[in-house]
Amino acid sequence: MSTAAPAHSMNPAASARGLAVRCRNVVKNYGTGQSVVRALRGIDLDVYEGELLMLVGPSGCGKTTLISVIAGVLDRDEGECSVFGRDYAQMTSAQRTRFRGETIGFVFQSYNLIPTLTIAENVSVPLLLNGLNRHEALRRANDMLAKVGLGERVKDTPLRLSGGQQQRVAIARALVHEPRLIVCDEPTSALDHETGHRVVELLKSVAMSGNRSLVIVTHDNRIFDFADRIAHMDDGQVDKIVGSAKELYGPNMQPGSPA
Repeated sequence: MSTAAPAHSMNPAASARGLAVRCRNVVKNYGTGQSVVRALRGIDLDVYEGELLMLVGPSGCGKTTLISVIAGVLDRDEGECSVFGRDYAQMTSAQRTRFRGETIGFVFQSYNLIPTLTIAENVSVPLLLNGLNRHEALRRANDMLAKVGLGERVKDTPLRLSGGQQQRVAIARALVHEPRLIVCDEPTSALDHETGHRVVELLKSVAMSGNRSLVIVTHDNRIFDFADRIAHMDDGQVDKIVGSAKELYGPNMQPGSPA
């Protein structure tokens, strides 16, 4: 693979749209001195409105760090990163919190569900934080849980669900407030093939409505065909951006094989 990748897609239809995310020379380090870990080493990446971009690459290459910077969960150390033209570095803490709450849905790999709340209450949290009344927030949460196949479990708490079901709750929570940018860390890792496909189909249908954008970190090559573009990372850099998995891994890659 080449050591540097263009930030832009080779897909003219995508690049004709507006930019959802623009990263230029983004650097993120952990630690200091001799113990410093260089997680991101000058990332250049564009994400377009209305597209599903997948981030792939070996474990530890910086994928989760990158989406955390894009979502405003982590601060970058150097470079530029804007989301729909807004830069977190130019916002106050209150402005950042409000912008993230209104604009971004984040599916964490660890789910981050509140164990003492029902799953409907968990899913309603983004709506409540954005000022919606509780009755309407729960109604929308129930509707979204039905879309991910959990309509009959809305009164259960997370601990009564399997790992895959908890993952679907986390996805419902990320989608319920209709964010313009949805960022997912391994959203199908705990799901079987059929459920994983159904969830990604839902994510993509949400992206295609309202010109929303998705960035999905994944090792699951069973879902690669859903991507509009695939960005490959290695050692803290995006080293290749392609339009299909075959361009990365060749025509003989089998679903479920290591990617």
